[in-house]
Amino acid sequence: MKRFLLAAAFFAVLLLLYLKNAAVDGTLAKATVITMRRLLAGYLIGLVVGLPLGLLTARWKLFRDTIGTMALGLQTLPSVCWVPLALLWFGQTEAAMLFVVVMGTLWSVVIATDTGVRNVPPIYRRAALTMGSKRLHMWFKVILPAALPFIVSGMKQGWAFAWRSLMAAEIFVTILTGFGLGQLLHYGRELSAMDQVIAIMLVIVVIGLLADKIFFSPIETFLHRRWGTSQA
Repeated sequence: MKRFLLAAAFFAVLLLLYLKNAAVDGTLAKATVITMRRLLAGYLIGLVVGLPLGLLTARWKLFRDTIGTMALGLQTLPSVCWVPLALLWFGQTEAAMLFVVVMGTLWSVVIATDTGVRNVPPIYRRAALTMGSKRLHMWFKVILPAALPFIVSGMKQGWAFAWRSLMAAEIFVTILTGFGLGQLLHYGRELSAMDQVIAIMLVIVVIGLLADKIFFSPIETFLHRRWGTSQA
């Protein structure tokens, strides 16, 4: 037991030394900025495309039977499976990474939006119609607000999938325009530098937790309070 504790303490020191050196020379900060830039770009594109597609699948049966079915199937596809296709289409470029992140985000948002709209209680629509609401007003003032808890859950899941997709893309796609966290993870493996690998894994976990606590959790808490579904 004593040897194990000594080995764990020694390894913890190595991790701290790597994180300190990477922070001092700017490697960690630069890689984090590059990764977050790629992630946000792909995630926002996935949201912009996924929300309208989700509304279409909820509104018309033709889109539900085509786009909706395709979304259900493609959501089950592991993110890493998009990497070979991205490399064939775009080569070793930023576009390949962007494509993988978008594919990781898109289908979760489509499914969540579709589910949220179709689970809006019919009485909301009838009450709105009784009070004179029509078409766009109905969608933007009644249906979308009522579906927001589902949509935010889909956005959160899409963020998680986008994060995993980007790590897979950065590990397999080697480009010279910037090394992200995934590439640092990959090079740590190539160099058999376990301290670097685990340190980057810890950074990835911390970023994921911060995104949830700073952005998604407050929104979910507000929505639950707004709709009266929060638990005391």
